Amino acid sequence: MKFKELGLSKEIMSALERINYKEATPIQELAIPKILENKDIIGIAQTGTGKTAAFSLPILDKLIREKIESRKIRVLILSPTRELAIQIRDNIRDYSYGTPYKCSVILGGVNQHSQIEVLKKGVDILVATPGRLLDLINQGKADVSNVEMLVLDEADTMLDMGFIKDVKSIIKKTPKTRQTLLFSATMPKEVKELSVEFMKSPVTVKTKTEEVTASKINQEIYYVDKENKLNLLLDLIDTKEKPTTLIFTRTKHGANRLEDQLEAYNIKCSVIHGNKSQSNRVKALGDFKSGKNRIMIATDIAARGIDINGLELVINYDMPEKAELYVHRIGRTARAGRDGIAISLCSSAELGELKAIEKLIGQTIKAVEHKYPMVLQEKKEPRRGNNNRTVQGNKMKSRVTEDMKRTSNSRFKNTATTSSNSANKKIKFRGKTGNSKSSSAKSTFSGKQNNFKKAGFSTKRKSSRGK
Repeated sequence: MKFKELGLSKEIMSALERINYKEATPIQELAIPKILENKDIIGIAQTGTGKTAAFSLPILDKLIREKIESRKIRVLILSPTRELAIQIRDNIRDYSYGTPYKCSVILGGVNQHSQIEVLKKGVDILVATPGRLLDLINQGKADVSNVEMLVLDEADTMLDMGFIKDVKSIIKKTPKTRQTLLFSATMPKEVKELSVEFMKSPVTVKTKTEEVTASKINQEIYYVDKENKLNLLLDLIDTKEKPTTLIFTRTKHGANRLEDQLEAYNIKCSVIHGNKSQSNRVKALGDFKSGKNRIMIATDIAARGIDINGLELVINYDMPEKAELYVHRIGRTARAGRDGIAISLCSSAELGELKAIEKLIGQTIKAVEHKYPMVLQEKKEPRRGNNNRTVQGNKMKSRVTEDMKRTSNSRFKNTATTSSNSANKKIKFRGKTGNSKSSSAKSTFSGKQNNFKKAGFSTKRKSSRGK
């Protein structure tokens, strides 16, 4: 369907012609009419299918038809990442070209002073990351009491990143009469619960349910031992075609390490992850978009909002922990109807992740033979929890702590009982002579040693010599 068939205003059509938008994508075709009817919408579609235009165009159309220029925040769009927030703002500025409506962005990682000044001057459409916006609201610098339309973009990512409390706090400060639009690539239980709590009889619009990933992405799996992943990666990126390549790692440390390894082979690349400053992230993304660097390494969170025309190849150097992340990763390629390739390097320790991915997307990914076939049976690396500790380590430490508490309580009871019978008697757990430990005390000490050994702690006593 062509955009002119959707009944959009002449101002919108003029802006679309300027950027050569002619054909609406399936999600745009389904969502735009419902939004124009003032319905609450849940939009489910693969990454890269035009969800931003699906909500931005009808929102702008409604503002234009109402002809109200209040410079109060009438439209609020919440985004999980800085890059995606900037991308949405830039898109809206293209779509609203020639109209008087102002769109600005609020995000973390930069000084808030300039953002406060922007809010003072007034905006019609505000795109924001939840943390920074809530901070400004609590300071009395941002007012969302006039919001007429609220958009939750990439809702599944927003909740997965732990923004649920911030998002709920922000929503509660907006009018209950607002129109709410929720867009997501997947629909986990948490997103459903959010829609039930804050939306009014929402209409669900979605593209073909059997296609979780875009049909024009050629997906391939390479089974390889972890120690050979770098060698295989070098072969994949060292081709005549020299494709623009986005490489995903699971951790920030892994991204930095891979950058060092590639630079050792004189391969320049951009790197983007959460520990990078906003200026560094903007520069890295700019170098990648401009073609200065044809390779970029990214973690899952930082890559949201990377919208690059002609991105040909996505490589999963590490398999994602959650199947939904795979959908978002490979959705960086084959955008706007183009073709793309997604390659995943899978070790034996990551076969569980692959199984979950294939279950989610409803298909078996094609395996490709290569010169570094998988031969090892590797153990799955422990998942990292808070404060960079492993989840297994936290559980073991918890068990050791409980055992120590029980041992301490037992000793206290033995001591109290013995002391109350006779002040002259030796304490039971030290034995009758007071020099050698009783069998029960030996058992307690031995048990505590074993618990420390299991937790990875040394049981040797440090020498006090030289202190």
